[in-house]
Amino acid sequence: MRSITHFLAFILCFSTVLLSCSKSTSTKNPIEQVLNSEHLSIKKVVENINQHGLQILFTKVEKDKNDNVTFEDYNFQVDDTSYFYPASSVKFPVAILALEKLNDISVLNRNTPFKLPKDSIFTTFEKEIEKLFAVSDNEAYNRLFEFLGQDDINKRLNSKSIIGRISHRLSTDNADRLATDSIYFYSNDTIINVLSPIQNSTIQPVELKGIKKGKGYFKNESLVNEPMDFSKKNYLPVTSLHECLKRLVYPELFSEKEQFKISEDDRQFILKSMSQLPKEAGYDKEEYYDSYVKFLVFGDSKKDIPEHIKIYNKVGYAYGTLTDCAHIINTKTNIEYFITATILVNSNEIFNDDTYEYESIGIPFLAELGRQLIQY
Repeated sequence: MRSITHFLAFILCFSTVLLSCSKSTSTKNPIEQVLNSEHLSIKKVVENINQHGLQILFTKVEKDKNDNVTFEDYNFQVDDTSYFYPASSVKFPVAILALEKLNDISVLNRNTPFKLPKDSIFTTFEKEIEKLFAVSDNEAYNRLFEFLGQDDINKRLNSKSIIGRISHRLSTDNADRLATDSIYFYSNDTIINVLSPIQNSTIQPVELKGIKKGKGYFKNESLVNEPMDFSKKNYLPVTSLHECLKRLVYPELFSEKEQFKISEDDRQFILKSMSQLPKEAGYDKEEYYDSYVKFLVFGDSKKDIPEHIKIYNKVGYAYGTLTDCAHIINTKTNIEYFITATILVNSNEIFNDDTYEYESIGIPFLAELGRQLIQY
């Protein structure tokens, strides 16, 4: 197994190459222009910027008269060796990788019914992926995780030069157990394929800046007065999220090795699922309003998102960290953007106490950041 030293060297090399292609930080950087805004939602964060672990990537999509695409990239404080907890944002690449693996098994597709031992009803990968994006369903992600397993997820990511380490399920007991469940696939109530449990490699800690966070955390309802160690938790940096979305939207701009190995039909299905609003997926509009899992631009409002704005995204929120990775299109102006941003809002520096400033600081900041970046 690659040593931690080699792992960090790889990250530093990758980040340097990527960011060397971005616009250098200057007064022309639109992110910095937004952060100089007098808007209260922005000022609250900027005045205490060191507390928030803020990282932002912004890309404006440029097209010439022949529709040839180039990326105009900007970044603020992006550092792939500086850890943040990615939460549900990891569901995005895992959904794509599940379709990759399905394509490797000729008798299966995303509409093949399947069950795990604990399930009482059949489902399909199409249904689970729709739930995963529409309302960020954790059980949907965990079913895809059982299908892939940690080792396969990470092998597939790293083969595309996307850095990260996915190590656990979400919001479930024994989330990091190494063995996956069996999966039974059906046709007309008859089992046509069984995937046996996968035994994955032992989870190795990663050594990154900020991997131990805060001054305390709750465990079994008791306060532990020491920083919380995230070294064995999921790791997926801003750069990797941003790159995954670019490769999904514009695969032709990347080498064959870097592309996701999915069909065009699967790619369009993922994009549709990412942009679909909860009400369009059959969820109650009052409980699951349009911006329920869309923080950038509209996150601080429960009003309907205008039809001329299309957002293809995946958010994450847990342990005081909010993340959104989005491709945004204004169909009135035909201008496109990619924005990936993460922010920590945990002023008391205690984790697992459910006392975070999501609604008062984090989401208003991301919404205003998005509005000003796309000049909405």
